[in-house]
Amino acid sequence: MLKISNPSKLTIPAATTSLTSLRCLHSKPISSSSSSSSSSLSVPTQEQIARLVIDQKSPSQALQTFKWASKIPNFTHSQSTYRALIYKLCNFRRFDTVKEVLDEMPHSIKSLPDESVFVTIIRGLGRARLIKEVIKVLDLVSRFNMTPSLKIFNSILDVLVKEDIDLARAFYRNRMMQSGVHGDDYTYGILMKGLCLTNRIGDGFKLLQVMKSRGIKPSTIIYNTLIHALCKNEKVGRSRSLMNEMEAPNEVTFNILISAYCKEENLVNALVMLEKSFSFGFIPDVVTVTKVLELLCNAGRVMEAVEISERVENKGGVIDVVACNTLIKGFCRLGKVKVGCQFLKGMERKGCLPNVDSYNILIAGFCESGMLESALDMFNNMKADGISWNSVTYDILIRGLCSRGQIVDGFKILELMEDSNEGSKNRISPYNSMLYGLYKENQLDEALQFLKQMENLFPKGVDRSFKVLGFCADGNVEDAKGTFDQMIEEGGSPNVLVYDCLIHLLCQEERVQEAFQLMNEMAKLGYFPIASTLNALITEFCKQGKVGTALKLMEDMVARGSLPDTLCYSSMINALCRKGDFHNALKLLLQMVDKSILPDYSTWDSLLLFLSQQTKNIHHVNKLLQAIIET
Repeated sequence: MLKISNPSKLTIPAATTSLTSLRCLHSKPISSSSSSSSSSLSVPTQEQIARLVIDQKSPSQALQTFKWASKIPNFTHSQSTYRALIYKLCNFRRFDTVKEVLDEMPHSIKSLPDESVFVTIIRGLGRARLIKEVIKVLDLVSRFNMTPSLKIFNSILDVLVKEDIDLARAFYRNRMMQSGVHGDDYTYGILMKGLCLTNRIGDGFKLLQVMKSRGIKPSTIIYNTLIHALCKNEKVGRSRSLMNEMEAPNEVTFNILISAYCKEENLVNALVMLEKSFSFGFIPDVVTVTKVLELLCNAGRVMEAVEISERVENKGGVIDVVACNTLIKGFCRLGKVKVGCQFLKGMERKGCLPNVDSYNILIAGFCESGMLESALDMFNNMKADGISWNSVTYDILIRGLCSRGQIVDGFKILELMEDSNEGSKNRISPYNSMLYGLYKENQLDEALQFLKQMENLFPKGVDRSFKVLGFCADGNVEDAKGTFDQMIEEGGSPNVLVYDCLIHLLCQEERVQEAFQLMNEMAKLGYFPIASTLNALITEFCKQGKVGTALKLMEDMVARGSLPDTLCYSSMINALCRKGDFHNALKLLLQMVDKSILPDYSTWDSLLLFLSQQTKNIHHVNKLLQAIIET
């Protein structure tokens, strides 16, 4: 037994335990003169002592607790208590002490260490990445004149596979097979896992054939491991063929394949596999089902997604708040935000409580549909429903209000955010949205003042922004572009004023392709150019004879909600007339009139000049002259 100095003074170290009997032992010392009946009542079980040893915070405390327990009358240690001590010592890498404890076991409990003790040591060495020592456990087993069991071999193999598959295969060939141990399906499962983790799928198939040739029936786990590896390598068709070889695919098999088809955005096969899963009596897990719902919603097939969610629930499956939010987002994407609201109420009736994301999705949906009053109502309802606003809530609403011209309301929400516990949380996005709102309303001086006020919150970002604006004002395009690129590289978020000034400068320098690329980046952030910015691009494209590109740019921006001005239309119509494209020129003229934008004299001049050169178009000239008189 491990020697203890002055055992009469030994007390149990502090430990976290809920065992009432051990608390009693700790608070009331055990006396050797106690009666046997009294002692028997206070003797802890071996499981309790094992748990107490594991709960200790240091190896010395674990050893002390173990020694203390050995002094309790009528208590004897067992394989389980020794295993607990060894587990704890391994966690603290006290492997020398582990060997001492092993040597003591035969004398203490009159029993050799069992395989579970050696497995504990193997796993401890594995966690410590002492790979050579892991293999030497076989020698440790031999010291006790024991033959390593298959479980011990498999445990070593499992550690080696995680470290080096080639080392694991060499161990299997040189140590296991030469010892006459060919292994079982668990052994092959470990090897298969190692091969698949290292993408050696071809070797995985060879291993599958070896198993079959030796009469070992591959388990479902082995098939699933190989199927998962195939899917990870985008060989979903091959993995589906492999599934057909299985006698008993399980829910994991279907989860893997359905998820793989969803990743490929192959909706048809994902749905086919889902139906097959149902026919086998399996219900995919909620993560897999959510992927299918998302794919359907992205395709605009939201009602089908709702039907699938209901089928899953009717079969006893789980639909959580993330899945429900996916469906709400699908309705909002179709512009059916009110249907999304009804679905939200249905969630509550089913006991699936909405979260802040549910409301944020609906607020965003209302904003995108231009239903700003409903967005504000939803914002106010959140508090009534016990849902706290978060930084995303503020961000979505401020952006929605400002992009639709409701700057005053945007400022109110911004103040509310700053006064809340959330604050800005170093998120510059709501402030950039305010800048975008001012920019859209052509309040550029106010936007510059607001940018200056942001300096206290975002000193680095604001400083960089003003540097870019300064370089643009000086016509220094290289320094402006370099500072902009540096801002992007450092993870900064350039605001719309930075984009706008840089686009104008690039157009002035006749670098219109760079300006166009910058405008596309700006549009991806949801910042659509105002008329003056659009005009700078269109004018430069027209100057360079790229009228088709200019026309497409205008059409795209109009479709996205940007409103060209008279100058913008005039530039395009002049360019089209010079090119002889009267059809598109007239089309733009009608578009101007439809949007209540009055053509200027240069526009009329371009059209009249073109038509007057074409005698066959004298009828059109008369009509245009009449239109000029009427306007």
